[in-house]
Amino acid sequence: MSLAQRINRAQRVVPAWPIYLIGFGWMGWLFWLGLNGDLGPEPINALERRYGLLTLQLLVATLVVTPLRTWTNISLIKYRRALGLMAFGFLMAHFLVWALLDLQSLSRIGVEIVRRPYITIGFAAFLLLIPLAVTSNNASIRRLGAQGWRRLHKLTYPAILLGAVHFVWLVKGYPLEPFLYLGAIVALLAIRLVPKRRPAMRAPAGAVTR
Repeated sequence: MSLAQRINRAQRVVPAWPIYLIGFGWMGWLFWLGLNGDLGPEPINALERRYGLLTLQLLVATLVVTPLRTWTNISLIKYRRALGLMAFGFLMAHFLVWALLDLQSLSRIGVEIVRRPYITIGFAAFLLLIPLAVTSNNASIRRLGAQGWRRLHKLTYPAILLGAVHFVWLVKGYPLEPFLYLGAIVALLAIRLVPKRRPAMRAPAGAVTR
């Protein structure tokens, strides 16, 4: 039995729901650390960035699922919905910390979105992910049809790209980390354009090959 077969067999008995338990638990723990001043001298800024980075990391994880199955035959499809929904959960937390704790004024949200391009880009990614989170359920798949549902969920690609650009633009001094995320995302999207190489078929005995 190959490694891929072993992993696929093992994941059949591992449910997806622990992803929600771990995700929301970690979200709450970070908030508790912020309340207790354990996130450094600027806890609101640190919490906002932690939530944002976790959003991007989970979105990258959802991008990995398809090429992993295509190129290694390891299928983790059953976990992709949970990863995507947890990414949106952290994105909501990121947005709420920024709007309610950082700005401390709902009236300033629109002004900041228009005035600061990196916020404009981040907010655009947020808007693109809303319909994906709302339709990440079996009822929506039945209502939209499998093909329509897949077309809608291709919005994931521009949303993740915008999120990576938001991260690059947000961080001052151009450190390496944001560019590594952007490069990884571009590579994961580009690999979808590469056709999988199929093993060459052996010619029958006596056949003429070209």
